[in-house]
Amino acid sequence: MPMIRAMYANLKRPPRSVTDWLTDAVRATAIVLVLVSLFTLPFTDFAVLSMSLPAVMLSRMIGLRSGLDLVTCVTVFVAAGSNVLELYRAWTGWDLVVHLVCTGVLAAVALVLLDDAGVVAPTGRRRTPIVVATLAGLALSAVWEMVEWFGYRFITDAIFVTYDDTIGDMMAGGAGALLVGVVASRFRLTRADRAPL
Repeated sequence: MPMIRAMYANLKRPPRSVTDWLTDAVRATAIVLVLVSLFTLPFTDFAVLSMSLPAVMLSRMIGLRSGLDLVTCVTVFVAAGSNVLELYRAWTGWDLVVHLVCTGVLAAVALVLLDDAGVVAPTGRRRTPIVVATLAGLALSAVWEMVEWFGYRFITDAIFVTYDDTIGDMMAGGAGALLVGVVASRFRLTRADRAPL
């Protein structure tokens, strides 16, 4: 249970900078909007928005750097909100942009979790985060596309699913994860004052 204790310590750490305060405000706004959506939106929209909450909370619990934490929270909630507002249909190319950025930040979260859990042995090589982040991003992209397919097949045919869309989304997600891997090979993704998991 040391990992759970460390996550709790990171979660209750008070904000120490303007970026920390802003990120916590975004996090609180996301939680309130999800709760409001339960009573004001169709259940499918509430479900889509609520899927963003684990990532919004997890980025603080694992102690991501302030700027990366903020980008993660905003990106994940914008990705969910874009679905509810049907921006993916309205704006050509928005889907690819969101997949690139969102998969990238989620790959950063996965990279930190895999490293902390000892799943990936530290090698001291700069290529390791690039490979691991890219693989994590491609895996997350595949899972997301399966969730989309499941939703289309069993919940509503309003979900847009085509072969080209699926492959394009996975390529964009893989590219975003690759970029995060390059950044992680040169810079630390976590705060210096975090409780190590």
